[in-house]
Amino acid sequence: MSKSVREAMTENPRTATSSQTLTEAAQMMKGEDAGSLPVVDGGRLVGIVTDRDIVIRAVAEGVDPRGLTVGDVATAHVIAITADQTLDEALALMEQYQVRRLPVIERDDQVVGILAQADVALNVREKRAGEVLEEISKPG
Repeated sequence: MSKSVREAMTENPRTATSSQTLTEAAQMMKGEDAGSLPVVDGGRLVGIVTDRDIVIRAVAEGVDPRGLTVGDVATAHVIAITADQTLDEALALMEQYQVRRLPVIERDDQVVGILAQADVALNVREKRAGEVLEEISKPG
């Protein structure tokens, strides 16, 4: 039987709000040594912002990150998972949507954790983790 997401996730991750600046979000990522932050408004998951979002959607466009908010660059269509789902289900979602991180939510879309590709790799069969990594990394 596959482990649950709860067994592998990082609990209570740092989150950002849509109104915070990209600079604040980047500083939080640096402080947490994290590549992404779930975006919450009113305590509910509304998006995710990654270090790549900041680079591609702001810095590479020559836009000053101090003048943009998290909501300006965050991905609004978020693929999330619940803590009671299995790591096999998480791998399937990561593979299907080519994402490396899944916010973990519970009732009313409250963020309770984050599950990174590395978390899954440490908790599933090596061969399966390698297959998913290959699928996630394929160019879109």
